This record gives sequence, structure tokens and C-alpha cells, in this order.
Amino acid sequence: MEAPPRILVTGSAGFIGHHLVMALQRHASFVMGLDNLNSYYDPELKYKRLAQQGFSREEISQGTPAQSIKSPNLYFTRLDIADAPALQQLFEVHRFDVVINLAAQAGVRHSLDHPEEYVTSNLVGFANVLECCRRHQVKHLLFASSSSVYGLNEQTPFSTSHRTDAPVSFYAATKKANEVMAHSYAHLYGIPTTGLRFFTVYGPWGRPDMAYYSFAQAIMADKPIRIFNHGDMLRDFTYVDDVVEGIVKLLEVKPEPAPVPYKLYNIGHNKPEQLLEMVAILERLLQRKASLDLQPMQPGDVQTTYAEVEELARVTGFRPHTTLAQGLQQFVAWFKAYHQVQEVPQLVVQ
Repeated sequence: MEAPPRILVTGSAGFIGHHLVMALQRHASFVMGLDNLNSYYDPELKYKRLAQQGFSREEISQGTPAQSIKSPNLYFTRLDIADAPALQQLFEVHRFDVVINLAAQAGVRHSLDHPEEYVTSNLVGFANVLECCRRHQVKHLLFASSSSVYGLNEQTPFSTSHRTDAPVSFYAATKKANEVMAHSYAHLYGIPTTGLRFFTVYGPWGRPDMAYYSFAQAIMADKPIRIFNHGDMLRDFTYVDDVVEGIVKLLEVKPEPAPVPYKLYNIGHNKPEQLLEMVAILERLLQRKASLDLQPMQPGDVQTTYAEVEELARVTGFRPHTTLAQGLQQFVAWFKAYHQVQEVPQLVVQ
């Protein structure tokens, strides 16, 4: 029987990374989380995710790998994937079998004003990860891409066979670049590589800049929420537990070696929802009425995302299944506890 893999998860203090390492403890003999804990959004949320994983702030600040007090096979180190020497040393010491790269500068709108951050993290940092995987004979690399790569594609549902050469944001361009970079390393060095195109992930412990989270905060503060394209937006909202289950199942599905050991998968709910329906569900769950500020389409945005997931289902037997109402109920329960929301409704929304 083959020994459980030694796994590195980059971006482990991030939203998806946090949920993933919590799940991976049950599937691996050794899980190392890595994150640079930057201030793109409040680092306090990242520290609290790490506390849930069993790491104290004092251990994290020491700059050396810390062991979780909740799981003997879970570790964390504060490190930036753009720091090539430090990353090489980590690989040299720990000899990872599997690498799951979730570290990236996120956010479509942020990329309009700060493209240099995306070059450093998403391009330079990812190149460093690829090179470490090559030098240390990693057995399987999985990396986060995004539904944003579909850009101006008008065919729906989005299939991995569709063209993705018309990105409409710099963030999307860096994610497409990641796919091409990874393909070249898979071709040149035979690294089994799996790309994961995520579709509008949401849930507890999420990013405050994401629409569902910022909408909930605005609703509770009686502030207007900005809705782009005058509300005519469809999103394939995908609950974070479904995303994590898809990743875990794909760990065991290495791409075939010929012609190139490289494969892309969509991980999405396969059921786009109107953005205004998401707002309506939040109103019911928060028992408050939202004030809408309808805006034209934002540069870099798209009107619809819609994942085709037949290939994911075929190779894993799994399809994301959590409904938007179910997922938002879980998010709101967490949101109220995390932000200590007082249960005093302003308006009961029917």
C-alpha cells in the first residue's frame, strides 16, 4: 500500500486554502501550509483562519515552520512564493510529493490599479513554484486557475475545450499565463499537472472583497450595495466545501502522460444564478432590506459565468451540489458569529 502523500498547500491562510488544509489533514501524512499573510484584505482574518487550524500568532511570527496543536500532521510557515531561495530551501528540506498552489494575488478590480502585484505573485511566484516542482521531482502539481480566463467567450456552459485567448482583466491574463506556463513545464519535464478553474467560490471564512461578503456587511450597516450592469449579472456560485471536495478527489487523478501530462477542470456549480437572487437570499437570511446602487458594467467584468463539469464528474464521480440558499445560510451563520451581529432585525423580508 502506497504511503499517504506529503502535501504543500500555498495560500493556506486564504479562503479556499484554509478550508482545504482542514480537509487534507484526514488524507495525508504531512501537510505544510504556506502563506505570506499580505494586507490585500485585513490580515486579522487570515490569522483567525490559522488559529482555527491550530496555529498561534506567536508561532507564526517566528518565521520557521510551526506545528498545529490540533493536528500532528499539519504545519505552517510564513513565506512568499516570490522569494525563490526561501521556497527552494523549503522544498529541499521537506520533499513534497504533491503541491497545491492556491497562492495568488486575487481580485479582478484590484488588478486594474495594481498590476505589478499580479506580476510578482501570479507570474514570478508561480514560476518559482514550477521550478521547485521540477528540481524536486514533485509527483503531482495542482494549481488554481479561474473562470475569469473565459473572458469574452460567449458559448455557455464554459468548457475547458473553449478558447480562452480573450481575457478582459489583467488578473484573468495572469491566470491564463499560469495555465500556459504549467503546460510548458508538464511538456518539458513530465510533471503531472492539473489546473483548476474555480467559479465564484463563496462560504464561511471568505474574502471580504467578494460580492456576497461585502453585500452582507453593507446590508447590516444600512449602506447601499453597488450592483454592476444594472443587476443583469449571472454567476455560477460554487460553495467552498464543494470546491474542496473536488480538489481532494482530483489529488488521485493524475493526468495521462501522453501526449502531455496536463489536464484542466472546471470546478463550478453548473447552475448560474442572477446576482439579484443572491441579494434577495441575503436579505431573507439577514432579515434586512438592501439598498441597491445600480451601476453600469465594470471594466474587466463579464456578464455570465457558467461551468460545464462533465469531465470532473466523469473522472471523480463528483459534482458540486450545494444550492445557493444552502451555502448562503452557512455563510450568514458564520458571518453573524464572526462579526457578533445582534439579532435585531430592521425589516423582515418576505
